[in-house]
Amino acid sequence: MARDAAHLMTLLGLTEDELCTLLAVDPLTLLSGQLDHRPELPILLDLLAEAEERAGAPVLRRWLRASGPSGRPLDALLARDFARFEDQLTQLAERGFVLRGGG
Repeated sequence: MARDAAHLMTLLGLTEDELCTLLAVDPLTLLSGQLDHRPELPILLDLLAEAEERAGAPVLRRWLRASGPSGRPLDALLARDFARFEDQLTQLAERGFVLRGGG
């Protein structure tokens, strides 16, 4: 599970603090890899699998911090509003995994 957390962190360019916030764990739990009780991690990785394959990590890192019609995807994650994050990811996929300028 610690490997999954590291992958999510790298994929989205998250800081350790951001990862702790979105998983609702303290840094010690994160560092020890005791994340089995956090169902969000495998769900988020599943949600992001297609985007990772089609767009790649660099696009996802930029997209996460870019403002869109529903706000920044990072803000949805930090608020633990996973439904909004999923909607934002769907919008990205509908655009063909293309980031628009001006945000």
